Amino acid sequence: MTATADYSEKIPNNVDLHEDRRLQRALESWQPNFLNWWESMGPTLPTEDVYLRTAVNVGREGWANFGHVAMRDYRWGIFLAERDQERQIGFGEHKGEPAWQKVPGEYRADLQRLIVIQGDTEPASVEQQRNLGATAPSLYDLRNLFQVNVEEGRHLWAMVYLLHAYFGREGREEAEELLHRNSGSDDAPRILGAFNEETPDWLSFFMFTYFTDRDGKYQLGTLKESAFDPLSRTCEFMLKEEAHHMMVGTTGIDRVVERTAQLMIENEQDDVSQFGAISLDVIQKYLNFHYSVSLDLFGGETSTNVANYYTAGLKGRWMEDRRKDDHRLSDDAMLVDAVLEGEIGQTEVSALVGLNTDLRRAYISDCEGGVKRWNKILDDAGLPQRLNLPSIAFNRKVGAFAAIEASPDGQQLSADEWTKKQGDWLPTDVDKTHVHSLMHPVYERGKIASWIAPPRNGINNQPFDYDYVHLS
Repeated sequence: MTATADYSEKIPNNVDLHEDRRLQRALESWQPNFLNWWESMGPTLPTEDVYLRTAVNVGREGWANFGHVAMRDYRWGIFLAERDQERQIGFGEHKGEPAWQKVPGEYRADLQRLIVIQGDTEPASVEQQRNLGATAPSLYDLRNLFQVNVEEGRHLWAMVYLLHAYFGREGREEAEELLHRNSGSDDAPRILGAFNEETPDWLSFFMFTYFTDRDGKYQLGTLKESAFDPLSRTCEFMLKEEAHHMMVGTTGIDRVVERTAQLMIENEQDDVSQFGAISLDVIQKYLNFHYSVSLDLFGGETSTNVANYYTAGLKGRWMEDRRKDDHRLSDDAMLVDAVLEGEIGQTEVSALVGLNTDLRRAYISDCEGGVKRWNKILDDAGLPQRLNLPSIAFNRKVGAFAAIEASPDGQQLSADEWTKKQGDWLPTDVDKTHVHSLMHPVYERGKIASWIAPPRNGINNQPFDYDYVHLS
């Protein structure tokens, strides 16, 4: 495998696809179906071209190339990080053995399932975001949306390649199904609940790319540790692109909070809705919703399936090589969150069984970094208000807290109390209607909507008023 992509091929790749004609034909037959899906379920705003980065190399230098590209002609392809010939399995019962270049028969079904679930999230987010271009607050933001979209499309290609290359007829059938399920569909919804939620406005988009794409970062991080080397190398490269998606969310919320703070000071009041912006209490509600939904993506606090994946070497922990233990965990224990005799608390379980909690805690710590950023913006503006992550028990539909109701500060509530108070903590129809009312497109170079501040930096050293998108 070479680090540089072969762009002479119909499908750009750095996996020497031309050497396996059967696989090449199979993927070339899938390609038109993908393009049909993109046309029917991808971005709805007509464009001539967009200032996009395209992967040309997976090495440290030059792995992305910028230029104006017609989105349908974007060169989606297959890219794996360079192979470490000496790589060994870093955890589980196979620790110290050479990494697998083929799928072991005993783990075939489990590995295929993991790849399918990851693959299903990629087109789902494109579907969720397909109408956002019609209300973009600036050409800069519109370009970022489309960059996220095309990279999610390429991440789908990454998983489809693995299914075609290593899982035979069943893999090819699963690859077809990835295009047949659709976000929010009654008949064939996406596998994970968060990917069937609407993304109806740009505040939701920024929250999604901050919180839900951050979940994707941690899931990819566990798969990057996999003993199955092609999956590991695929996820290592995907993580580079995922960083941009989270940057869009982080800085997007930065700019919403900054604009809200400006208007609060100018008008000496907390409610800035009448000035064409989003008040902090509504921002907090959106944060509460997207954070709690994203916590559910990590699954239950305990999981024997994940314990088995770890022992088998299929999925590791976040930053596995930095852990100071035996990387087998067979005799270790940990505390996980639980409801004990009706009270929110913790209970001790095997460390293997509690791996979902271990990963969720790393995610929560990461999310706290964003809240600190946004609160620093408020502090620098001289405002006393602060944003907060809600309790881990708040608005949960999966795991130990699914059976109870809790306030953002972790107080357990009766069903009646929750019904009466949830509108104080989650976006109401009134909140959503107001946010939606602000979503007027701004397509003029150098201009931006009233509810968000301009970015501090452009893309690839271009200015904010660069012609990032040419509309049809």
